[in-house]
Amino acid sequence: MRVRVRKSMNDETEFDRNQLQSKQDFGRFLEWFADDFKHNSAQWKNVDLPSFLEALIAYTDDIAGYYRNMQIQVDVEKPSWRLFADLLCGARVYE
Repeated sequence: MRVRVRKSMNDETEFDRNQLQSKQDFGRFLEWFADDFKHNSAQWKNVDLPSFLEALIAYTDDIAGYYRNMQIQVDVEKPSWRLFADLLCGARVYE
């Protein structure tokens, strides 16, 4: 799953969460994630910590359905760097 971030009309970067295999990869993802908030917070539904954490809790319960609907094979009972990243990304917009 690629996540696109538009910092300006001419600048687009993306982060491929499928490639998260290590703690270092996750660290790079977190840098990207912070940068996404800095440049695109208007597109986030949960911009304060309480609402973000509430969404993260709810999305943690519902992420298996997301994977099923998107036909993505991820074992939600097995912690992985990709699962952590997907949970954080989902919490940005989950209602």
